[in-house]
Amino acid sequence: MNDKTANQMWGGRFSAGPDAIMEAINASIGFDQRMAAQDIAGSRAHAAMLAATGVISDTDAKVIREGLLTVLSEIETGKFEFSAALEDIHMNVEARLKELIGDPAGRLHTARSRNDQVATDFRLWVRDQLDAAEAGLIALIRALLGQAEAGADWVMPGFTHLQTAQPVTWGHHMMAYVEMFGRDLGRVRDARARMNESPLGAAALAGTSFPIDRDMTAKALGFDAPCANSLDAVSDRDFALEFLSVASICAMHLSRLAEELVIWSSAQFRFVVLSDRFSTGSSIMPQKKNPDAAELIRAKIGRIFGANTALMMVMKGLPLAYSKDMQEDKEQVFDAADNWMLALAAMEGMVRDMSANRAALAAAAGSGFSTATDLADWLVRVLGLPFREAHHVTGALVALAETKGCDLPDLSLADMQSVHAGITSDVFAVLGVENSVNSRISYGGTAPAQVRAQIARWKDRLA
Repeated sequence: MNDKTANQMWGGRFSAGPDAIMEAINASIGFDQRMAAQDIAGSRAHAAMLAATGVISDTDAKVIREGLLTVLSEIETGKFEFSAALEDIHMNVEARLKELIGDPAGRLHTARSRNDQVATDFRLWVRDQLDAAEAGLIALIRALLGQAEAGADWVMPGFTHLQTAQPVTWGHHMMAYVEMFGRDLGRVRDARARMNESPLGAAALAGTSFPIDRDMTAKALGFDAPCANSLDAVSDRDFALEFLSVASICAMHLSRLAEELVIWSSAQFRFVVLSDRFSTGSSIMPQKKNPDAAELIRAKIGRIFGANTALMMVMKGLPLAYSKDMQEDKEQVFDAADNWMLALAAMEGMVRDMSANRAALAAAAGSGFSTATDLADWLVRVLGLPFREAHHVTGALVALAETKGCDLPDLSLADMQSVHAGITSDVFAVLGVENSVNSRISYGGTAPAQVRAQIARWKDRLA
């Protein structure tokens, strides 16, 4: 494959080969070869349709379809020689097909353009990635459900501002991420359904005068229907932008969980122990066990955010229909997809393998006056105090406990009555962290019974 071949691909419009700099900036084969399987699937469907509608002969279609399988085999086994002079995956495949089968290869491009061809390939590739993301999210949700079920009644501190707020259960905390990733799963499925229309047959921008059957090719490629407007079909990239948007939101959730795993696995917290499979050591400090997988997830998320912004910038000023700027869409999406799938897999492995330190969780749950809200609620419920007064009394009791160097349950009844005479010994029944979490029985609350109900709901949903 040489410059002369490339010029023949362009037709008679150009008499000289491309300048080396132009070739370098114009070629996309270095990255779009990742769409080889999708390109060949689209071409095989197109050839079958051309024969079915009488545009080409059955004999030519058969030779083309078989030749494309040979090309695919060469690519998959690493025997295919890609050429930058041929610019992209479409031209590389077509040129090799001509070498294999001769003149019939020239009939394959009838009634289509590289514009609808690349739009079809890209949609197919993104759709495959959404399917992979769905599988990854389901695996991660199952891992979180396993953790939640094991620790549905294990008490731990709930935080606001990273300060102890109220006791919750380990299961409740895990289920919070199940809900987040569950919404991500819904977004993945929504995006897939919305983008599942076929651009093939839109040709360059205006459709074609050949009697093609776009429903046939759409069905063959697993699309729900053809795109309804040929201009939109070749110029649209919002399916890729939606993919990046969905990926970015999910990546944000992954980063938040990664941050918690970094904190929780520290010697200061000791809430979790990450498996050796997802940790590394220090080159100089033998005691270290670093949560590198979590830290790398946290960092890689920025590449997904960046890809989303970059493609927005590429698309924001483009008139209809196709512009060469749109060649810059794929590298952003490819990189984001690679990092999203890797982050999902790594997080699923970490969550599945990690061990929660029940004793450390319980010890932390009882610190930091975590049952202060329970005390205030008791003052309202039993003594009939307005909540603002109860809040003030509880604050005074917290201050008293601080001066004594103890927690609220360790204050004596006399200590408490020195702040409010109406307090009775019954108050101690609400001050333990176990009592606190068991009392949070409202729907979606942290009570173990509620946590187990939510686990069961999610198991049914996934089943």
